[in-house]
Amino acid sequence: MQLFIYPTLTEPVKKQVQQGVSDDVTLVFRQDLPESEQEQAFQQSDALLGNPPPDWFANGPAKLAFWQIDSAGFDKFSQVETAAQVANMGDYFAWPCAETMIAGILGLYRRIPELAQLQQRSEWIGAPLREQMQVMRGKRVLILGTGTIGQAVRQMLTGFDCTVRMLARTDPQADLHTTEELLAELPDTDLVINCLPGTARGFVSADVIAAMPPTCVYANVGRGSTTDEPALIDALQAGKLAGAVLDVTEVEPLPADSPLWTLPTVLLTQHTGGGLPNEDGGKVAQLLRNLSRFQSGQPLENAIELGRGY
Repeated sequence: MQLFIYPTLTEPVKKQVQQGVSDDVTLVFRQDLPESEQEQAFQQSDALLGNPPPDWFANGPAKLAFWQIDSAGFDKFSQVETAAQVANMGDYFAWPCAETMIAGILGLYRRIPELAQLQQRSEWIGAPLREQMQVMRGKRVLILGTGTIGQAVRQMLTGFDCTVRMLARTDPQADLHTTEELLAELPDTDLVINCLPGTARGFVSADVIAAMPPTCVYANVGRGSTTDEPALIDALQAGKLAGAVLDVTEVEPLPADSPLWTLPTVLLTQHTGGGLPNEDGGKVAQLLRNLSRFQSGQPLENAIELGRGY
């Protein structure tokens, strides 16, 4: 079996791969090849780690049998046709993404960005800020998406005694399944947390945003393409939303002229939500577990279907 490693790895992480595979696996690291030979080596491989350009799949590789995507999102591969067993990094990034959302929301509620600016200016306001503080406890929350990130967010919110409802189109365990059900629920919602994949493009439409009450905070750790960003900006500028925590935006990096940079009720976390120590080492550990499962005929961890988006 030939395993093609697409991402650039440090030497310690390369050694982790080399020491973790069985003797019948031949390793090919893209970073060790001239650019002119990289796609050809990919075409000849049986197994893959990483996210190569989608157009590399136009002519194969016909023999690809196992593919470990090294991200949680994979919507750019929705049109790729392959007979390979495919897995993403869903579980691996779920908890840091959830922590980023909870941290950002608490930051807005407790006015942490404003307090940090006051600290930089050595300016004490103190007591007058107290009445402007919000609390997470008891909030009515809607989570869009019941995948691993949404489930992690829900679990974290249990400690705040929040009322949590979840939306998913096809998950029978979700509380809501349609846009109509969502629109009916939104007027009584304090917090909307978007964990949707890129296949739900435009789901948080202008109508959905308009149905949120002015006291509502909107958070997005899914994909920027799932939100009507101009409608969101309009609502924030008009005071029709209390704030937004955005790990993702429609265009990344966010253009310098975007109003999102300067809106005081917006907290941008710059697609760092999944960040954690030794990130590549953790990805390789998941690769090695799944490769072993594939070789022994066991189901993959975080198995996905590219066309379905989950």
